[in-house]
Amino acid sequence: MSKRSWSIDSLVLIFSFIVVAQLLSYVVPHGSFERVPAADDPSRFVVVDGTYTALAGDEITTLPPWHFLIAVSDGLESAQGIIFLIFLVGGVISVLRKTGAIDAALHGAVERLGKTPWLLIGGCLLLFSIGSFTIGMGEEYVPLVPIIVTMSLAMRMDAIVAMGMVWVPYGIGWACAGINPFGVLIAQNIANVPLTSGWGLRLAMMFVFLAIAFHHIYRYAIRVQKDPSASLVSHVDYSVGFQAPADVAMTRHRVAVLAVFVLGLIGFVYGVSEFHWYISELNAIFLGIGIVAAIISRMPAGETSRTFIEGAAAMTPAALLVGFARTIEVVMTDGQIIDSVVFSIAGVLEGLPAEASALGMLLVQTICNFFIPSGSGQAFVTMPIMSPLATLTDIPQQTAVLAFQFGDGFTNMIVPTSALVMGALALGKVPYSAWFRFVGPLLLKMFALAALFLVLSMHVGPMVGF
Repeated sequence: MSKRSWSIDSLVLIFSFIVVAQLLSYVVPHGSFERVPAADDPSRFVVVDGTYTALAGDEITTLPPWHFLIAVSDGLESAQGIIFLIFLVGGVISVLRKTGAIDAALHGAVERLGKTPWLLIGGCLLLFSIGSFTIGMGEEYVPLVPIIVTMSLAMRMDAIVAMGMVWVPYGIGWACAGINPFGVLIAQNIANVPLTSGWGLRLAMMFVFLAIAFHHIYRYAIRVQKDPSASLVSHVDYSVGFQAPADVAMTRHRVAVLAVFVLGLIGFVYGVSEFHWYISELNAIFLGIGIVAAIISRMPAGETSRTFIEGAAAMTPAALLVGFARTIEVVMTDGQIIDSVVFSIAGVLEGLPAEASALGMLLVQTICNFFIPSGSGQAFVTMPIMSPLATLTDIPQQTAVLAFQFGDGFTNMIVPTSALVMGALALGKVPYSAWFRFVGPLLLKMFALAALFLVLSMHVGPMVGF
């Protein structure tokens, strides 16, 4: 069978899951938990353990056969923050590339790193994992995918390597996060353990996972360099949109543009940590970066406008995939089956030995991330159930939090219901099937090690303050 026959169009895959979600709403029992406002954020609601009730009679909502079509609009509306991020940042990145600053920097990096792919791969793994480990970065990486693909192609590697350098450390950073405010801090707060506690041990775990990831990506990259036909995307045309321009000289204007870009990102990181900035502020910073970059490079207003619109338009496939992916969760919520799925899976863990229960928690969180790819959303739905369950099964609360992190983080690399994963794959022109074939074996190694760390955390963790 040829490689092309394995290719599955991303939108077809996601739309299929939307239809399946609606079909499940007709066979899965309807039910719900009671929810109360979170203590630290009244705008969020947390599940109250022990309050699951099966719905009956006039409480049940039966979705009309055409509901999955209506839900697409709701999915687009629900994901509007990320969609606007993709459009706006994509347009600004196009302006930055028009100034020549980004491509000049890429060309310089390729010249210095072209013979040392291990340095590029290792540097990207470290950089992106730290961003996720600290402030929960993820959406911010999406617009960078075409740039990393361009660099990877210039070094005679492929887009799979580029995705690996961005999305694998993203998943590892979330899985081992120490102070990620959108994941681990929420889970620790619900589990009533000190916030940011255990970050040192999680950091040590992250470096072990990164070492395994580096070996997996580097080995594949070298194989592709030696034999381009070994690439899992050798059938994909990368002749348009990823080629470097002819003018790659690093001028003082381009240095200034890069400085504005870096300072803007640093400002955003500071704002996230000090003022809890998020997507709206990131959009504002990028727009400011684009305007200042155009002024520095003396780009006419009309040309800036056209370049921005062209860049934003190029992001349309990725933006649509984001909205369609979010529709899956919308359909399951409207069909009143999300709580039923979580409750049924969690109930299996009761009565198991502590170590088996911990591994069961990992399995539950992994499965739940398929239905609830949002880290914060999954924490608010599952941790109020997992935390008391951990007490009943003699599992330390930190281990329950770690099971949540591992289950949420590692599957972030591959779960097709994730808007970020599917959007990034679309930007990099990487078929989901090819990405699955590459990252699947790596995930098996990751989960095997994760299971070992979970068991060790139960016995060794308390001795090291975890």
